[in-house]
Amino acid sequence: MPASRRFPLLLIGAFLALYLVWGSTYLVIRIGVESWPPLMMAGVRFMIAGTLLYAFLRWRGVPAPTWPQWRAAGVIGVLLLSCGNGGVTVAEHAGVASGVAALAVATVPLFTLLFGLLWGQRNTRLEWAGILLGLLGIGLLNLGSNLQASPLGAALILFAAASWAFGSVWSKSLPLPQGPMASAAEMLVGGLVLLLGSALSGERMTQMPTAAGWGALAYLVFFGSILAFSAYMYLLKHVRPAAATSYAYVNPGVAVLLGIVFAGEQIGFEECLAMAVIIGAVVLIGVPQWRKPSVSSVPAVEAGKEAFSK
Repeated sequence: MPASRRFPLLLIGAFLALYLVWGSTYLVIRIGVESWPPLMMAGVRFMIAGTLLYAFLRWRGVPAPTWPQWRAAGVIGVLLLSCGNGGVTVAEHAGVASGVAALAVATVPLFTLLFGLLWGQRNTRLEWAGILLGLLGIGLLNLGSNLQASPLGAALILFAAASWAFGSVWSKSLPLPQGPMASAAEMLVGGLVLLLGSALSGERMTQMPTAAGWGALAYLVFFGSILAFSAYMYLLKHVRPAAATSYAYVNPGVAVLLGIVFAGEQIGFEECLAMAVIIGAVVLIGVPQWRKPSVSSVPAVEAGKEAFSK
């Protein structure tokens, strides 16, 4: 297949992985934390995924990250995985419904635009309108019974979204390893920090996980981490951060549907209204993002193609 056609297919595949796989991980996390302590599960998930991906890449001859690359990957791993994913996992363990968690994380593009101002990015009027509409949606979401029943969960979800967005924007200016090696290094560091947090917080296994708990961990390792997170880091190198976070269009709908069908979750009127407002805000933000070309250079694009097509 010609390179000119293969590259768009890689982009399409990466977006689909984020839209569908990450939409399902909220329910899978909900299932997993019924058997695992939350920080421990998240830490084990990323340590296994990072180790497998790192070993495979080294076996394929990919050079090990340099010290500056390890340092940069560690910072992003802590922000995206330790704070971002870890916050979501703990929030769901605290009782936040998986669909509501996905809806709250849909605010990532709003935070992405706000943090982009720190790097000199100017927002259009349409993007500012999306930010204001999204803030209204956050207010409506917090009026719902789900987050009111768990104030700690609500705070953790918003903290997770903000951390993920800040790390996504910052990653564009850091010397990360090329291709999937960036994902492997980030998962190793992020997973280690989560396990340290688990130990310091006194988490303990009181019994062996159920079959569903083991299945949830396996799904999160291979699909939610190795596949989808690598796709996300790939997109961050080739499109604007707010476009890479456009999975927020689809994830809430997927997560809410799966939560209702398979977990018996209930979504109230306030949360449904908040979903419409937040998704509308993300669409407003996304329209100008898709019209703007990627800021990545041609050499960076070629490097990403080579790494993902091996």
